Amino acid sequence: MEKHIVICIGRQFGSGGQEIGQGLADRLGIPLYDKEILKKAAEESGIVEELFERADEMPTNSFLYTLSVGAHGHAMGMPGYGDYLTNDKLFLFQSNTIRAMAEKDSCVIIGRCADYILRDRKDMLSVFIHAPLENRIEYLRNNRDLSVDAAKALIKKSDRQRANYYNFYADSDWGAASSYDITINSGKLGIARAIDVLAGVCEHL
Repeated sequence: MEKHIVICIGRQFGSGGQEIGQGLADRLGIPLYDKEILKKAAEESGIVEELFERADEMPTNSFLYTLSVGAHGHAMGMPGYGDYLTNDKLFLFQSNTIRAMAEKDSCVIIGRCADYILRDRKDMLSVFIHAPLENRIEYLRNNRDLSVDAAKALIKKSDRQRANYYNFYADSDWGAASSYDITINSGKLGIARAIDVLAGVCEHL
């Protein structure tokens, strides 16, 4: 697309947010960044990617995480990691990667507090995808072959982790309508129509 735009998508677990983001990126002809952020942050910081993966959208606990990373780092032949690496510092490395990605190209970014990190950009659109619990359970049963109880437990755990992560780093509340430019109920619209709506919004920005 000709104009520069960065769409940051937060999502409830099982709401189809990643699928909507990918569909929107394909529609607009721009890249989508999700796990690629971790790989790029690792390359740019010189820190092994596994450490970014271990901290990915997880609630921060700097002291406990330092101990965990320290033990893990020594086991991998990397003495000294525990002396300075915490979730907070990994978040800073990741934030720099997200800013560079947003500056380089129009793109869709999934999660990782990208809307907060890029809050000063006038070309950033923040979106939150949500859906009723029963829709999310059905989505996970169809896509991950989980039982109702297993899907419900995974949704509860994942949403709690994402909320704690976002609320720790951002100055707004995860999932609250006032924290985003647009919120979409994918349970009511469906995946395809949600993509249509967001593509239409992007055209008129």
